[in-house]
Amino acid sequence: MTTDSTRPSSNPRLAEKALALGGFAIGTTEFVIMGLMQRIATDYGIAVQDVGLAISAYALGVVVGAPLISAIGARIPRRRLLIGLMVMFAASNLLTLLAPSFYGFVALRFFAGLPHGVYLGVAALVAANVAEPHERGRAVGRVLVGLTLAILAGAPLATWVGGLLGWKAAFVMVGALGLATALLVRLWVPVQPANDGASLRSELSAITKPRVLYTLAVACVGFAGMFSVFSYAMPTLTHQAGMPEALGPLVLATFGVGSVIGNLVGGRLADANQRLAIGGALVWAALCQLGFFLAADQIWSGMLFVGLVGTCGALVPPLQTRLMDVAGEAQTMAATLNHAAFNIANGLGAWLGGLAVTVGLGWSATGLVGMVMALGGLMIFLVALARERATQMPA
Repeated sequence: MTTDSTRPSSNPRLAEKALALGGFAIGTTEFVIMGLMQRIATDYGIAVQDVGLAISAYALGVVVGAPLISAIGARIPRRRLLIGLMVMFAASNLLTLLAPSFYGFVALRFFAGLPHGVYLGVAALVAANVAEPHERGRAVGRVLVGLTLAILAGAPLATWVGGLLGWKAAFVMVGALGLATALLVRLWVPVQPANDGASLRSELSAITKPRVLYTLAVACVGFAGMFSVFSYAMPTLTHQAGMPEALGPLVLATFGVGSVIGNLVGGRLADANQRLAIGGALVWAALCQLGFFLAADQIWSGMLFVGLVGTCGALVPPLQTRLMDVAGEAQTMAATLNHAAFNIANGLGAWLGGLAVTVGLGWSATGLVGMVMALGGLMIFLVALARERATQMPA
């Protein structure tokens, strides 16, 4: 085990910036494909909807990679693990330039998704460890803001690069960001000791802990509503409010601004009162998503509520810090499973929102779906707290 201090004299904000850059790269590669679907389909001679297979492959990589890599890498020093994850991420994106066929591209999307949850989870653990104890939530929020900035700036920039230089150039750009992250992590993130007591068994124990499972369930259900609204925000405002398609990027930017604000505010709330932060964020999410349902008949009111729905990202930092508190020895597994849970929420929310539209409830019914899911997450959280009180478990 290394004897290096986990809290060196170097500026922890530099470490946070390096870690946030990785989140920015991950968010960019996740969302940019949505703006390049037509170009990818044309290049490979397939239907646009078939490109969705590449999106699904990435999400599958996230869900598979989170438990697998965290179990295997639990004993690797965290800085070394982060660097390795970013090199793997960068290579998967850079190799897109050589993808010989659509299915080769799909395979690379799967491999690019593998480091996603582990990187973000371990980055949150590192940020919390190098921060002062009373600033853990804010440190986690500042790291995860890179992910939300990708929605606001990364994906639009990469889409523009892909349109100018060819769609594969967008993934080359993301790969370069991954390599830059690996370098900055090496330079700015302090060495953290390896957990010599970690094992596959101890890490897998995370999925047997009731408080971990309840927290992950809150993420899967409570966060799904945000994705229900976001996935269909542009067609909702186009079809229901008569918004010109040219305003589509503004919708994405509005959601991105809301997400950045939500992450930063959520970090502060987590430091003040973790339980109230989670409960309050879920109530806020239910209200914002109901507001979207009521406001989506008008362009500007609908767009305002898209931004407010973006602020529901305030749920992420308190959930992440709660997992750190309840995971015991299985810190890495629990932290990374949180991001797998958010990807499950993404798929669940998009599916339920699409189902509501398909059965004829109207485009803005995604807001009602979101409200129900947020309240469902709140109910799960209240049950979890009641169980803790009944068994006299410490918070």
